[in-house]
Amino acid sequence: MDAVVDIGGRPGYNCGGFCSFCYFKGVNTVEPLGCKHCPPHKKGCDYCSRTVIEIQPGFKSLDQLVFEASQQCILSRPDSITIKGNGDASFYPDLLKLVQTLSNGVVPIRLDYTSGKGFFIGDEAGPLVEAGLRRISFSVFSTDPELRRRYVNDKHPEAALSNLRTFCERCDLYAMIVLIPGINDGQEMEKTCNDLEEMGAKGLMLMSFANSKEQGLIFGNDPLMPGIVPYSVEKIRRIATEINERYDMRVIGTPLWDPQTGAPFALAHHNKELNRLPAIERSATIITSSVAYPFLSAIFKELGEDVNVVAVNKEIGNLITLEDFNCLDLRNIKERVLIPGMVLAHDQEIRRALRRDGVRRLVFRGPDDLTVESERSIYMTTEEVIAREVEAFSGLICQINELGGEETESTAVQKDCDNCSCERMDRSHYQESLIIEDEEDIEQTIG
Repeated sequence: MDAVVDIGGRPGYNCGGFCSFCYFKGVNTVEPLGCKHCPPHKKGCDYCSRTVIEIQPGFKSLDQLVFEASQQCILSRPDSITIKGNGDASFYPDLLKLVQTLSNGVVPIRLDYTSGKGFFIGDEAGPLVEAGLRRISFSVFSTDPELRRRYVNDKHPEAALSNLRTFCERCDLYAMIVLIPGINDGQEMEKTCNDLEEMGAKGLMLMSFANSKEQGLIFGNDPLMPGIVPYSVEKIRRIATEINERYDMRVIGTPLWDPQTGAPFALAHHNKELNRLPAIERSATIITSSVAYPFLSAIFKELGEDVNVVAVNKEIGNLITLEDFNCLDLRNIKERVLIPGMVLAHDQEIRRALRRDGVRRLVFRGPDDLTVESERSIYMTTEEVIAREVEAFSGLICQINELGGEETESTAVQKDCDNCSCERMDRSHYQESLIIEDEEDIEQTIG
């Protein structure tokens, strides 16, 4: 078991100021977009009003964090404890004491994210490792102090880079680079990669820079850096593959590609594993993001012709909004539709958008996650990624078999979900995911 402790914080306020490329830079007042947590007849809840834009009053107190950790560890000692937050952990005033208390010299601690901007002296890393820190994700951007000073808003880049070296030498460090054309790519990136490998970094995450609404800037704050055209996800994939072949570090590109595991959607590259999935017995349309589309489409084509996949013009599925549904061509949308579970739109408005051609479609939220993001798969084996995807896709297919359109005559083998590798979803579970307007919808769904 891995316990998770969220230190809180707020981007731009508890991180030493926004980086030039920060997703939340320029976000002011945001009207709720709606989400799966909203009440049926009200748009706006704590999640889509506050949590999604990471609004918190500040860092939590040390006592509160220790209490929250203890609540998770009542029955057994965790295998590890991960410290995460919306701010930068290096600015948490009691970080060393928190690591010492949570670890107690026994439990390994993982630091989910820091840019190192909160390290002012240059030797903060050593005591943290001695206190129990064993793994850290470090946003490097570049090992050139001046580039960090200018684009990461780092007031003490030399101190941050000194700590970077210590972390590399004494624990498992996974570096992150938001790759921006003409700034930290090319020879600058090559120098950074050489430095990281010489220091002893375990891995490197090359991250796509979002600078437009299609890439996920949905809060009216695009572009972050006017005039910059980011690398496409396909280009990030090629760069990650090339760097992975040249260096001993494990290298991934995000949001698209882990060269070692094939994540995200590793099943698209391991067709034999599709035999582990239950048979599809009913028809439906799956709406997804532009990045996920080719992989989901390939997977479901292998599984039969009952499910078709349609993409909207948004790279990340969980950042799909009502505007994306309103712009969707409905001609290829069947009468039963599944959408990503965490899309940021209210159920009633989604239903209206997908019925604007007069077809009375039933719409269901699917699983929150179907795959493992490459920035998470970097810590996993291929077998672990595939096992996670088989479980998620089995759940999705069971949902299709329960809620989809009429069975087709081409279904040769009837496979009940009781025999699936996933846990059977009962009616009460589905009721939570339904988007229902009136009694007619209910009759069509459970009749």
